[in-house]
Amino acid sequence: MIKVDNLSYSFPQKELFKEISFTLEDGQHCAFIGRSGSGKSTLINILTDPDKYMFDGRLEIDPNCRVGYVSQFIQLDKTKKTVFEYIGEEFIKLQNEITSICTEMETSSDIDSLLERYQKVLNAFEAIDGDNFESNITKKLNQANLAKLENVMVSELSGGEFKLIQVIKEMLTVPDLMIMDEPDVFLDFENLKALKYLINSHKGIILVITHNRYLLNHCFNKIIHLENMELQEFNGRYIEYDFTLLQSKIEAQELAIADTEEIERNEILINRLRFIATNNSEASKGKSLKARVKVQERLEARRIKLPFVDIKHPNFRFISNNKMEETILKVTDWSIAFDEMLLQNINFEIKSTDKVALIGSNGTGKTTLLREIFKNNHDSIKLNENVKVAYLSQLQGEILNESNTILEEFFDSGFKTYEKIVLYVSNYGFNEEDLHQKIANLSGGEKNILQLAKVSALKNDLFLLDEPTSHLDTYSQIALEKAIANYKGAILMISHDFYSIVNCVDYVLIIEDKTIRKMSIRKFRKMIYASHFDRDYLEIEQKKKSVETKIALALTDTNFELAKAYSTELEELIKLL
Repeated sequence: MIKVDNLSYSFPQKELFKEISFTLEDGQHCAFIGRSGSGKSTLINILTDPDKYMFDGRLEIDPNCRVGYVSQFIQLDKTKKTVFEYIGEEFIKLQNEITSICTEMETSSDIDSLLERYQKVLNAFEAIDGDNFESNITKKLNQANLAKLENVMVSELSGGEFKLIQVIKEMLTVPDLMIMDEPDVFLDFENLKALKYLINSHKGIILVITHNRYLLNHCFNKIIHLENMELQEFNGRYIEYDFTLLQSKIEAQELAIADTEEIERNEILINRLRFIATNNSEASKGKSLKARVKVQERLEARRIKLPFVDIKHPNFRFISNNKMEETILKVTDWSIAFDEMLLQNINFEIKSTDKVALIGSNGTGKTTLLREIFKNNHDSIKLNENVKVAYLSQLQGEILNESNTILEEFFDSGFKTYEKIVLYVSNYGFNEEDLHQKIANLSGGEKNILQLAKVSALKNDLFLLDEPTSHLDTYSQIALEKAIANYKGAILMISHDFYSIVNCVDYVLIIEDKTIRKMSIRKFRKMIYASHFDRDYLEIEQKKKSVETKIALALTDTNFELAKAYSTELEELIKLL
């Protein structure tokens, strides 16, 4: 068991968490969620290397606890090894060490020390099931549908494939605690499905930072939620936790309205008593005023605090000058090759109000195509000359200067005054104190929100977005989906996020066999559900979303009885998922 007790930690400019506590027990697969920048990765770093941090509180981890760790930022290893050799490095190293010690024993007179070394290495080898490591590697690769990569050089893998190989490598060392920080980022649909199988088949404790709704709904039996320096635990599935939050929101809004009405009535009484006390010298009048003020203070103090229910999210907003519907982008017989043909005879067009998702497996040329459209220097790519285009890279350093502060970044972008920058970035969740933070010190999600804020600052007719939901927390993903759906211009978006695609685009362009074909959202939804979900999941999920919309409307109208009735209907649907 891992136990965190009353842990507090802060940077010089920001307090991250205050007296938080949680436990991780055998068999628990835990999702660690919370808004971007709330401190999740920092807490993970404290767990993996507590000696590096000056924190208050207690952290109880057995000193012999083996911790496996997969970072959200993994650079492709250029080592000249096959996938099998790379995964088996630790096993082969220990195996060679055992062989070496046995060889020394044949000629050495210091047998006792060699026996001691031998037993220590042998124990380490047995602890990770070293005798079966070759068959275990093969089983894991098969489980992730990556058996074909066993003899492929690591340097030839795509980023998504390498991420999965890293997960397999860590899991095979049989860690007591397996920690992964956003392992799903940039994974295509098939690799995401493989990651789901790897997580669900792991026998030890797992702690995963993720905002991916597919993984959240299918992989975890415990939720840890960090928000506004506070933390709460929930033993159960994410879909059940989300429902609990919704119930809390209904109750909290109902109580908040009752409290507000009582506070307003009390304020009228206080004003009357203050007037009487001012014009009357009787001591009893002053005492009545003081008593009523104390009642008001208690009412204010008990106002519902909503760190986990009323969660702020960025107010993404894309603005276009578009006045009429016309074709703004046309790609005709476009091809590109590097060592071999990547894409061939590509043909499609996009109209001025189309919202389009560009999808395909990792390494099929999606980003290359998006970049070529933005460059607009090829005869096969025709952009309407009056169209203003904005490009969002999945490589944040291409859009943001990480040595800048947030303030400097927006001055460099053309903002003229400090006040305008404060007002603008406040819509994206950054306050005035944040302006002086270096961009390099922001979380991955905060950087992505910041670059979305930067590219949407001007009116554009076409947005080219490369993995815009990467690193974004769930609330920000939903906010971005709404902004895309409400945008009056055109969007071409690379995404592997199923929910983002079905919630806000008109159709998809799917890359298969080095070419592109158009697919309706209806067909795409069926294709993905057939591959990734149980048979009835689509129908139930659609009904669930419809009921959630009705609850939101009921809350807007402060009709709490109706909201409660719908929540009962929603609870019955959740039981079916």
